[in-house]
Amino acid sequence: MTVHHSGKRPAIAGIRASLALLAALLPACLLATAASAAGLSLPPYKDALFQYGTILETRVDGDFRVVDYDEMRDINGRDEVPERKAQGKYVSLKTKRVEDHLTYKVGGHSLKYVGAGATKGPAKLIVLYLHGQNGTRFQGADDWTFGGNFNRVKNLTVAAGGAYLSPDFSDFEATGTAEIEALMQDYAARSPGAPIFVACGSYGGKLCWSLARDPEAASMISGLILLGSLNDPGFLKTAAMKPGGRKIPIFIGHGSRDPIIDWKTQQAFFDSVRKKSPGYPIQFVLFQNGNHGTPIRMTDWRETLNWMLAAGEK
Repeated sequence: MTVHHSGKRPAIAGIRASLALLAALLPACLLATAASAAGLSLPPYKDALFQYGTILETRVDGDFRVVDYDEMRDINGRDEVPERKAQGKYVSLKTKRVEDHLTYKVGGHSLKYVGAGATKGPAKLIVLYLHGQNGTRFQGADDWTFGGNFNRVKNLTVAAGGAYLSPDFSDFEATGTAEIEALMQDYAARSPGAPIFVACGSYGGKLCWSLARDPEAASMISGLILLGSLNDPGFLKTAAMKPGGRKIPIFIGHGSRDPIIDWKTQQAFFDSVRKKSPGYPIQFVLFQNGNHGTPIRMTDWRETLNWMLAAGEK
């Protein structure tokens, strides 16, 4: 469907009013989450092509892993056109039958997103990908870039009866946070009990953490996936980190040669979470010699989402 944008950003007050209306529908949906998601797992899909290669090192009972990465093998040997088009065996376009460019409205303002799978009816799970700076909804919906890894998560989600969403948003501040929260509430209201996983690439992590700090948004999130992204010390003060609080599983994927965000700052955050809350469900995969975009290309979506689904049942 086509939407003509006015170019004006919505007022925060208008967005918040819309969120309040949607929030009234959520309590029953959230109470059903545990029962609805119980036993849900993603079946194998091209695992031999996408699962991690050699594990060079493990720490913290396996929750911190160092994975071998090599550009000649993992980019040149995997792509038909390096960084532009994956080899055909990594991609299946069957999800195109259930994929469309859709619109969500917040405070009278329209934004577009790519949706695949159960976007019109109840979904068993919902996976959102939030792009980084200079990105658009097209990044998380591109079947051929990043070695076909976005195509894989689309296929995994659709096969499990879920909805995969890659939205546009106005900014990485309060407006963008409110927009994504509204999209989440919309899907939570029509998909009672469906776990919602939010993945953020690079600077998109600012939105991930803003959502996690907002009590209402956090109550809908079943997992955060940070790909070459940021951390947020403020998360350590949220309800998720307090005794008895609802813990949100966190996955961090990072390249050891990332020139934008030093992986050691991410490790320090990982250590801080575990120190404050021993046993907190947080995992870190460090791609040895990986660059800024490596986690988007190399993260094993099936392993990560199944771990989060299992962690949510504990």
